This record gives sequence, C-alpha cells and structure tokens, in this order.
Amino acid sequence: MNSLEANIRNTKTKGELNSLRDCGNVPAIIYGGEAQNEKISISKKILKSLIEKENFLSSIITLNVDGKSQKALPKEIKYDIISDEPIHVDFLRIISGIKVVIEVPVKFLNQDKSPGLKRGGVLNIVRRKVELKCPSEKIPENLVIDLDGVDIGESFKISSIDLDSDVTPTIQGRDFVIATLAAPTVMKEPEKPAEAETAEGEAGAEGAESAAAEDGDKPAAEGDKKEGEDKKPAEEKK
Repeated sequence: MNSLEANIRNTKTKGELNSLRDCGNVPAIIYGGEAQNEKISISKKILKSLIEKENFLSSIITLNVDGKSQKALPKEIKYDIISDEPIHVDFLRIISGIKVVIEVPVKFLNQDKSPGLKRGGVLNIVRRKVELKCPSEKIPENLVIDLDGVDIGESFKISSIDLDSDVTPTIQGRDFVIATLAAPTVMKEPEKPAEAETAEGEAGAEGAESAAAEDGDKPAAEGDKKEGEDKKPAEEKK
C-alpha cells in the first residue's frame, strides 16, 4: 500500500493556493464519513510518481496527516490545462462497510505459456478496466486473467473472474466479455486483374497507332502537293 506525507493547509484565497503550488505542493481535500473535510497539501513530486502507476485511482493510499495516518482512495485529480501538471486531488476516506464505485484494471498473466499466442494469435482486450461496486476495505488491486494453456478462440467473461461475494460489477444482467484470443489476420495486397493489364496494353497500342497517323499518315495539304502531281495535261496543238 502506497503512502503520502500530508500537511494541514489553511489557504483561503487563490493567491495563497498559487503560492502553495509554487513551493512544489499540491492542495488536496479528504472527505467522506461523519468526520469533517480536511484540507491538506502533498508533495507534487511524490504525487506525480504515484500517478504514473496505472492503478493510482483504484489504490488505497495511507495519508500521514501531521503524524496521524488514515486510509483514503484517490477519486479525482485536476490538471492545469496548459502545463498538464496536477493542481488538486480529492481523497475519499475509507470507512468500513461503505461501498464505493471504482474502476479496477485487468492484469494478464502467463502470456508466454499460451499456445494460442505462440501460434500467432492476438489477444483482443475489450476492457482494460472493469467498474466495480465494493466495500471500501475490499477493493481488489486488479482483476487477474491467467493465459496459461489458453488457445485461439477462447474468450474471458466477467463470470470467469473470481470476485468476492460483496464485490459486483456495475454492469448487471449480462456476462460481458473482457478479452478474447483471436486468430491472426494477414492482410494481402490484391493482385492486378489480367483484364486490366490487357486493356492497358490495347490502349497503349491504340495510342501508338494514333501517334503514327499524326506523324506519317496525315494527308498532305493542298499547298504541299508535289509539283506536277495534279497539273492538267497541256492542250494538244491542233
């Protein structure tokens, strides 16, 4: 379980929040349950290292607030629209018995032991995360799918994953697919039809004949006729 050091903050104005951020901290809030909301600040450097992990928003964090620890779940991260840096985080208190809705990542194991993948099959992942409703103290770290011995044509549905009785998918009424192992697909460039080649050849021949006609077979103009070719015979002397 990851942990974060946090400090109580008393910022009230936008200027105070900006000053807090300029010092390398991110303002945050802890809410939920009967306790009052707590305004805190956390290190941006440490926060960014945790955000880079794929399942940050589905992992319970231990917040050490001024020496007092409590468990919380990151619910929302706000980012600066220009710098894309985190500027605020909402944490939900973990209270026993309270159910939360959360997206949990799917993890695939033993891909090197799948005969289907060895034969060129493709793992088609339909859902990389599954939304679950579960008690805050029973949030699974990930949903595991074992590919050991899996061949082409097999599929994995939500029913194939072992979930705690208190953990249920938010999609109800159907056994939805999470992933399939599909056959390889090879794209082959279509061959040029023979008829097209013949047509191109005929068109080329016609073009050559047309060019020849223009160069050598064009009738001579009247002014270009050979001397004496069309002269009338001189009248015979009587």
